[in-house]
Amino acid sequence: MTDEATALFVVSEEGYWAEECIEPLTTLSDAGVDITVATPSGSKPVVDERSTDPENVGEETAEHVTEVIESDDRLANPEPIATVDADEYDAVVFPGGHGTAWDVNQDRHARQALLTAVAGDEGKALVVCHAVGILAFTREADGSALVEGREVTGFPNEWEEGIVDENDRMPNGRKLPYWVEDEVKAVGGEWDAELDEDESVTVDGDLVTARGPESSAAAARAILEELELELPAE
Repeated sequence: MTDEATALFVVSEEGYWAEECIEPLTTLSDAGVDITVATPSGSKPVVDERSTDPENVGEETAEHVTEVIESDDRLANPEPIATVDADEYDAVVFPGGHGTAWDVNQDRHARQALLTAVAGDEGKALVVCHAVGILAFTREADGSALVEGREVTGFPNEWEEGIVDENDRMPNGRKLPYWVEDEVKAVGGEWDAELDEDESVTVDGDLVTARGPESSAAAARAILEELELELPAE
C-alpha cells in the first residue's frame, strides 16, 4: 500500500444503483482517496436507469449522479477485475444494484478481492445493498463462509417483495436469481436491516455493510472513519 489512501471500486456491468456508487465515489475522492474502478470484464459499468430517473430518486439526486457518471473518467475507463490486486488498496468498495446479482456477486475475482480486504492483515471493505449478496458466496481458506457470525445489513426481503412479481421477475421481465437476505442468512450472517431506521450501516471488524440508497452517505462516512480519514472542511 502507498502513503496515499487508495480504494478499489468493483462496479456492475449489469446495472449498478447510481447513488450507491456515486455517493461513496465522490465522498472518498473529496477526502483525497485515490480511486480505481474495476468491472468484471473491464467494460464500462452500466447504471440501472431507474436510479437516474427523477421520478424515482428526485430531481436533485438524478441531476447529481448523472453529471458524475457522464464526466468521471474512472467510471468510463475501468480495469478488468482479474487484473487488479486488492492487496494494493486500503479499501474495496462494492456498490449495489440488482445487476450485482448477475455479475459482481458471482465473480471469483471480485470475491477474492473481498476476501483479501476483510480476512487479510490489512484492508477494509464497504459492501452496499444487493452487493451484500457476494457475502453468501465468499469462502475463507477453510471453506467457511466469510460472513458466518458477522453482523451485516443489506437489501431486505421486505423491500424485494415490492419490486419483483410472484415469479421473482423484475419490472423489465428478468428473473432475479436469489434474494440477498435469504442467501446471507443461510450461510450464517447475523442479519439486521434495521427496517425501523432511516439509515442502516453496520461495521463488523474490517467489513462495513449498508442497506440501500438512503444509507449511501452514511456508508461513505463510515468507510472514511474506518480508514481514519476526514472530509476537508467546507
